[in-house]
Amino acid sequence: MTRLTKKAKDLFESIKHINEDGVEWWSSRDLAKALGYTDYRYFREVGRKAWIACKNSGQDPADHFVVYNEMVSIGSNAERQIDTVRMTRYACYLAVQNANPSKPIVAQAQTYFAIQTRRAEMYLNKNTSLTEEDVKRLTLRREMKTHNTHLASAAKEAGVVTPLDYAIFQNKGYEGLYGGLDRKAIHTLKGLEKGQDILDHMGSTELAANLFRATQTEEKLRREGIYGKEKANAIHKQIGYKVRQTIKEIGGTMPENLPTADSIKKLEKKEQKLKITKGSKNI
Repeated sequence: MTRLTKKAKDLFESIKHINEDGVEWWSSRDLAKALGYTDYRYFREVGRKAWIACKNSGQDPADHFVVYNEMVSIGSNAERQIDTVRMTRYACYLAVQNANPSKPIVAQAQTYFAIQTRRAEMYLNKNTSLTEEDVKRLTLRREMKTHNTHLASAAKEAGVVTPLDYAIFQNKGYEGLYGGLDRKAIHTLKGLEKGQDILDHMGSTELAANLFRATQTEEKLRREGIYGKEKANAIHKQIGYKVRQTIKEIGGTMPENLPTADSIKKLEKKEQKLKITKGSKNI
């Protein structure tokens, strides 16, 4: 591999962009100029080969090559529209592998993007890997958000209308599942601070129990056409209790005794870093 000079590194760093999500990208036109292509038409073929190589590697080229239009000045206060491609680090790496090798800067570019890609992989492995439990928590927490929305809709159809009504309705479900503890009591028991959501600090086992409570309550309310907030509250508590009894029968740990997990928001940031490091989407 060619030794990367400071001048070459500074050149490719100077044309790098970072979007609002922290994802690095390079303009195909800026890259073409940096590589010594005076006519952009010739660089298009380089980009086409890189696109094919990306596809053949099993990745979706749309994640790495995003076409957009920009206006450029052509003099006398006139402008014209030209097409440009936003390229991820990986797309650039593939492009420079297909660029004209007779240009000395191309070898420098190959080294620069190879180093950048390797550093990203090392960072990914060190800082953003997700455990099986992490993935389960992320999946279940998203499912919980979705089904809480469905549950709220079913409860509203049953007559649980005001925010206070719904807060009471939710507490009944928690009371059934947590042996009489309402949301506030669970929050205190788990040692959470003000503003922290109990669902965000549940492990996968606890989230799964709550998800089952929510889905089964929604189904029963709709299936039996329940109407009246008192009836809805009673059903939610009953479902929560039945889930608790099932946990007891199989020798599981009661949800209130399960450990408090780190905030799911940390995992979401970790997951986002994973996407950013791969340079995969939203460039």
